[in-house]
Amino acid sequence: MSTVAEEGRVLVHFDSENVSVYRSQGGELTMLRREALSVDEGHAPEALTESIAEVCAGLAGVCEAVDNKTTRLYATGGFQQLSPPEAAALVNYVYVDTGLYFNIVGPELEQFYRRTGMSACGSDAMMAGLARREFRNAVVCGSFQQSLGYIEDVIERLRGSGTAVLSPPSTRVKPETEGTDFILFDYQDFLKNERDTWRHKYVHLDTFRRADAVVVCNPGGRVGKGTIFELGFMSALSKRVIFTEEPQGVSVFFPCEVGLGA
Repeated sequence: MSTVAEEGRVLVHFDSENVSVYRSQGGELTMLRREALSVDEGHAPEALTESIAEVCAGLAGVCEAVDNKTTRLYATGGFQQLSPPEAAALVNYVYVDTGLYFNIVGPELEQFYRRTGMSACGSDAMMAGLARREFRNAVVCGSFQQSLGYIEDVIERLRGSGTAVLSPPSTRVKPETEGTDFILFDYQDFLKNERDTWRHKYVHLDTFRRADAVVVCNPGGRVGKGTIFELGFMSALSKRVIFTEEPQGVSVFFPCEVGLGA
């Protein structure tokens, strides 16, 4: 499972007036620099991307690698005012130009981070709270048939950080379904017929809408066919996607992050 390197991650916060660069390690946040941000959120996504890409290029001076494992981008302020199509276009452009996921934090989640920071260290700065608890809730995906133990470890890690796991709420397998192509957990009722697998799948997919992020468990990098199907649903919802390890064998690259822990 991908983990944060000893030097920690670099976190970059874009707001309406400034861009602030931090190093996060073990829940502690150190500001590396802050500078004025000459970005007009009213510009087209292509123009915004140029300014964001310039900032990202300058990160080479504070970290050895600038990639979606070591670097996290967050945006608030005027970026929150972008329409969903504009926001999606900006995320796509930034990913194509930098390889990084541009995470536009919604107002409600921003307030959660501020409350978390105030409770944890007496600071209502958004990034202080984010470094201590990044997710209110999450959905965990992966091959339950082949990687259940690995997935259970990820779920335990998320819950240990205070994150509510919306799905699956339990990983206790119904004994009758062990070793089959479609295992069921103890909270699920039995299949009526082979078409009923879709109902169970959709209940899981529907929880994506409420999640701060979807964590994709892919030990060894492998992404199964079922997970590929789910990724399409995540993309349609413009959902934040975090792989536990660098994905392998994915034919279409898309905006995502790798590794847990801010």
